[in-house]
Amino acid sequence: QVQLVESGGGLVQPGGSLRLSCAYSGTISSDYTMTWYRQGPGKSRAQRELVAEMRQDGYIRYKAFAQDRFTISRDDAKKMAYLQMNSLRPEDTAVYLCSLRTRGFDYWGQGTQVTVSA
Repeated sequence: QVQLVESGGGLVQPGGSLRLSCAYSGTISSDYTMTWYRQGPGKSRAQRELVAEMRQDGYIRYKAFAQDRFTISRDDAKKMAYLQMNSLRPEDTAVYLCSLRTRGFDYWGQGTQVTVSA
Protein backbone atom coordinates (compact mmCIF):
# COMPACT_ATOMS: atom_id res chain seq x y z
CA GLN A 1 0.00 0.00 0.00
CA VAL A 2 1.39 3.36 -1.04
CA GLN A 3 0.39 6.47 0.89
CA LEU A 4 1.10 10.08 0.07
CA VAL A 5 0.89 13.15 2.29
CA GLU A 6 1.22 16.69 0.98
CA SER A 7 2.27 19.70 3.01
CA GLY A 8 3.45 23.26 2.58
CA GLY A 9 0.30 24.97 1.41
CA GLY A 10 -1.05 28.16 2.87
CA LEU A 11 -2.01 31.75 2.23
CA VAL A 12 0.42 33.83 0.19
CA GLN A 13 0.26 37.23 -1.45
CA PRO A 14 0.40 37.59 -5.23
CA GLY A 15 3.99 37.39 -6.37
CA GLY A 16 4.96 35.24 -3.42
CA SER A 17 6.38 31.74 -3.26
CA LEU A 18 5.56 28.42 -1.67
CA ARG A 19 7.26 25.07 -1.63
CA LEU A 20 4.99 22.06 -1.49
CA SER A 21 6.22 18.70 -0.29
CA CYS A 22 4.87 15.21 -0.86
CA ALA A 23 6.01 12.40 1.40
CA TYR A 24 5.24 8.89 0.23
CA SER A 25 5.53 5.57 1.95
CA GLY A 26 5.17 1.95 1.04
CA THR A 27 7.02 -0.47 -1.16
CA ILE A 28 7.32 0.49 -4.81
CA SER A 29 8.94 -2.23 -6.85
CA SER A 30 9.19 -0.59 -10.25
CA ASP A 31 9.74 2.77 -11.91
CA TYR A 32 7.27 5.43 -10.93
CA THR A 33 6.25 8.90 -12.00
CA MET A 34 5.52 11.72 -9.59
CA THR A 35 2.91 14.22 -10.66
CA TRP A 36 1.46 17.35 -9.13
CA TYR A 37 -2.14 18.23 -9.93
CA ARG A 38 -4.42 20.98 -8.77
CA GLN A 39 -8.15 21.27 -8.27
CA GLY A 40 -9.46 24.80 -8.40
CA PRO A 41 -12.35 26.21 -6.35
CA GLY A 42 -15.68 24.71 -7.38
CA LYS A 43 -14.01 22.23 -9.69
CA SER A 44 -14.74 18.54 -9.54
CA ARG A 45 -12.26 15.70 -9.20
CA ALA A 46 -12.63 15.09 -12.92
CA GLN A 47 -11.53 18.67 -13.55
CA ARG A 48 -8.20 18.35 -11.81
CA GLU A 49 -5.43 19.69 -14.00
CA LEU A 50 -1.92 18.49 -14.28
CA VAL A 51 0.69 20.95 -13.07
CA ALA A 52 3.95 19.07 -13.56
CA GLU A 53 5.26 15.55 -13.69
CA MET A 54 8.65 13.97 -13.28
CA ARG A 55 9.61 10.48 -14.36
CA GLN A 56 12.24 8.45 -12.66
CA ASP A 57 14.58 8.87 -15.62
CA GLY A 58 14.49 12.62 -15.03
CA TYR A 59 12.06 13.56 -17.77
CA ILE A 60 9.97 16.56 -16.69
CA ARG A 61 6.83 18.03 -18.18
CA TYR A 62 5.05 21.23 -17.19
CA LYS A 63 1.73 22.65 -18.16
CA ALA A 64 2.03 26.03 -19.82
CA PHE A 65 0.88 28.00 -16.78
CA ALA A 66 3.57 26.36 -14.64
CA GLN A 67 6.43 26.74 -17.08
CA ASP A 68 9.08 29.18 -15.83
CA ARG A 69 7.30 29.69 -12.49
CA PHE A 70 7.11 26.22 -10.94
CA THR A 71 9.81 23.61 -10.44
CA ILE A 72 9.18 19.95 -9.72
CA SER A 73 11.80 17.78 -8.06
CA ARG A 74 12.04 14.48 -6.26
CA ASP A 75 14.35 12.70 -3.85
CA ASP A 76 13.75 8.99 -4.19
CA ALA A 77 16.06 8.10 -1.32
CA LYS A 78 13.94 10.22 1.01
CA LYS A 79 10.69 9.25 -0.73
CA MET A 80 9.86 12.90 -1.27
CA ALA A 81 8.62 15.04 -4.13
CA TYR A 82 8.50 18.82 -4.22
CA LEU A 83 6.88 21.64 -6.11
CA GLN A 84 8.53 25.02 -5.82
CA MET A 85 6.07 27.71 -6.87
CA ASN A 86 7.20 31.26 -7.54
CA SER A 87 5.45 34.38 -8.81
CA LEU A 88 2.14 33.06 -7.58
CA ARG A 89 -1.08 34.51 -8.96
CA PRO A 90 -4.63 34.54 -7.60
CA GLU A 91 -5.60 32.06 -10.31
CA ASP A 92 -3.15 29.59 -8.81
CA THR A 93 -5.50 29.21 -5.85
CA ALA A 94 -6.39 25.54 -5.62
CA VAL A 95 -5.93 22.33 -3.72
CA TYR A 96 -2.64 20.84 -4.85
CA LEU A 97 -2.34 17.08 -4.90
CA CYS A 98 0.53 14.78 -5.61
CA SER A 99 0.15 11.48 -7.35
CA LEU A 100 2.43 8.50 -7.77
CA ARG A 101 1.92 6.32 -10.82
CA THR A 102 3.43 2.89 -11.06
CA ARG A 103 2.43 -0.08 -13.19
CA GLY A 104 -0.53 1.87 -14.53
CA PHE A 105 -2.02 2.60 -11.11
CA ASP A 106 -2.31 6.03 -9.53
CA TYR A 107 -1.96 6.68 -5.83
CA TRP A 108 -3.14 10.04 -4.47
CA GLY A 109 -2.64 12.20 -1.45
CA GLN A 110 -5.35 14.27 0.19
CA GLY A 111 -3.99 17.56 -1.06
CA THR A 112 -2.84 20.84 0.44
CA GLN A 113 -4.66 24.14 0.03
CA VAL A 114 -2.88 27.03 -1.66
CA THR A 115 -4.57 30.41 -1.52
CA VAL A 116 -3.10 33.39 -3.33
CA SER A 117 -4.70 36.61 -2.19
CA ALA A 118 -3.83 40.11 -1.10
